[in-house]
Amino acid sequence: MDFSDKIIIITGASSGIGAAVAVHLAKLGGQIIIVGRNVEKLQETAAKIQDVRGKVPLIFQTDMTNDQDVKRIVNETIKKYGKINVLINNAGILETGTIENTSLEQYDRIMNINVRSVYHLTMLTVPHLIATKGNIVNVSSVNGIRSFPGVLSYNISKAAIDQFTRCVALELALKGVRCNSVNPGVIITEIHKRGGMNDETYTKFLEHCRTTHALGRVGQVEEVANTIAFLASDQASFITGVNLPVDGGRHAMCPR
Repeated sequence: MDFSDKIIIITGASSGIGAAVAVHLAKLGGQIIIVGRNVEKLQETAAKIQDVRGKVPLIFQTDMTNDQDVKRIVNETIKKYGKINVLINNAGILETGTIENTSLEQYDRIMNINVRSVYHLTMLTVPHLIATKGNIVNVSSVNGIRSFPGVLSYNISKAAIDQFTRCVALELALKGVRCNSVNPGVIITEIHKRGGMNDETYTKFLEHCRTTHALGRVGQVEEVANTIAFLASDQASFITGVNLPVDGGRHAMCPR
């Protein structure tokens, strides 16, 4: 896979899957634009990119729910590079809550970050992707494919991203722009702890995941990054509208 001369925007790139895919695509020759909230973590990702690529990425400390911040990502990228080839929508949050104990505030927060911001950034980026015959990869979740109790708003947001992916793929197909998503299972990142798990609960959760993933383990960020790179590459030139599980078979599992 060769991303030489490709301008690639990656949101949620301060840690986890976003940071891993940013470094991986830099290794493959891409010019990376990293977006996130935590500027210190973004600088860590930038340093790794510079180590493997020899070039400093463009950095945006951004609140993805702020419309002006989102517009700035696209405007300044075009001003600096003149084009956009790949958009990777990875920014997202996870919070627990059921229909009995959730709140509209939580629902709005999750939907604004996980769905509305993706809609907005994609909408702004599409004219430039049409110009380059580029493509979009959205980071969804196995929670968009299967139903799980206790994370209701998150499930809804990821199901929305899967539908968004398929619809955008159909709308842009004849204009030469592909749109796909990856649907990770449980991956070792900070998202679960940020969602409220303490160390003890998280350790028990990971142990339980041995039984909920067919391969008997959880995944690593590099495994998702490799899949994203494939979908974003010319090797996937005849693939669009796909919601691709990267979940160790979790989407195929049934209770036993």
